[in-house]
Amino acid sequence: MRKKVWIFTLCAYLLASGSAWGQDARITEVIVTNTRDDLILYFRVRGCFTEDLEQAILSGVPTTFTFLALLDRVRNFWKDKNIARLEIHHTVKYNNLKNEFVITSSEGNGRPIVVNSLSEAKSIMAEVGNLRIAKLETLEKDLRYQVRIKAELSKITLPFYLHYVFRFFLFLWDFETDWYTTDFMY
Repeated sequence: MRKKVWIFTLCAYLLASGSAWGQDARITEVIVTNTRDDLILYFRVRGCFTEDLEQAILSGVPTTFTFLALLDRVRNFWKDKNIARLEIHHTVKYNNLKNEFVITSSEGNGRPIVVNSLSEAKSIMAEVGNLRIAKLETLEKDLRYQVRIKAELSKITLPFYLHYVFRFFLFLWDFETDWYTTDFMY
């Protein structure tokens, strides 16, 4: 009887924990627009911060989100033609001594953004704005195009000895969204 209770408790714990681990990160608020010269992309990722990931950030573990954006010209009866492929990285590192979050981004001017709250850091990490995906001169009028976006948490790398000890728990911090696809005519 005692063994059955223990097994039931273990299963209940794993199922309850599994729902927290299975948090669905997703791409939202996608806007594809243009300026006079460029095709511009805006989007946000929701559901990407778990309690474990927040604790890792607050412990000083550098955390990097990788965003992939693809622009294809849709062609009937042919393979779609790739126009642009961008890979963007947002990295946050918490400085415990100064009580500040330093966020670096591969797009933009390359200067780090420094904020004092985790909620601000999370907002900046999960948002991509004013991303120039292609020059308008590379697009042809009256043709169909498709933008695909994906986000993932880059694998957290710890020093070898810590990675060996914590390798079972590292998967708790991983996430990857499904591809978000939107079509448009130019």
